[in-house]
Amino acid sequence: MPLSIVYNHVAALLGRCEVADVRAVSGEPAYEDTAVIPSEPWQPLSTDTARALRPGTTAQDGTLMEVVRPPGPANMPLENLAARLGDPDAVYLGQASSKPNCLTTTDNYMDGRRIGLHLDDWDKLSYTAKHTGRRRLCLNLGPGARYLVVCELDAQTLCRAVHPCDFSNRYPHTDDLRRYVADGQSLRCLRIRLDPGDGYIAPTEYLPHNGSTQGQSEPSTAAFWLGHWPRNSLPSLI
Repeated sequence: MPLSIVYNHVAALLGRCEVADVRAVSGEPAYEDTAVIPSEPWQPLSTDTARALRPGTTAQDGTLMEVVRPPGPANMPLENLAARLGDPDAVYLGQASSKPNCLTTTDNYMDGRRIGLHLDDWDKLSYTAKHTGRRRLCLNLGPGARYLVVCELDAQTLCRAVHPCDFSNRYPHTDDLRRYVADGQSLRCLRIRLDPGDGYIAPTEYLPHNGSTQGQSEPSTAAFWLGHWPRNSLPSLI
């Protein structure tokens, strides 16, 4: 299933989103070779595209993207906030601090090079189960704004495309995305603005993604949880 975003007002979605093609990296020291990153320029999201992103009523909640306003931690430690977030069994993953003006934010801890758009693999799911993974909740703690960058195609679609003969026995991986783009296949990504206090719930096991602070003058820190949230568990910002 391609990218689906839960929203109530198309104007609110258009005000937060832009779209761009992606490209494969080659010979750029800051990135792993073959990493997939947005290819500028960013363009406004069209109304037709926005309407196509709205999920149908039969879409599985675990495959949906939401832009939300999580409850503030107040004086509560972030690791104890899960009970207020709609899933008491959610797992707190910790925080990640991002420097300003980074096209993508996640790096390979072994060598410091950025990995670009990627799939998470917390749940170690095979092709047939990849759409059932937990979604990730992110809360932007600020002080700067940040973006979620997310691809339009999902892990199962990419896996089928690059392994047409044996995809059902595979475990979809970031390498499938990289091969798809290296083979010259067309792919776009969206970036969705998150101001301090804003958040998202996204199937990061299922949709290639990354954070971004491009164009921002301040760093930002994000807190993350993994859990199973039904659609509309938290107040929507769009």
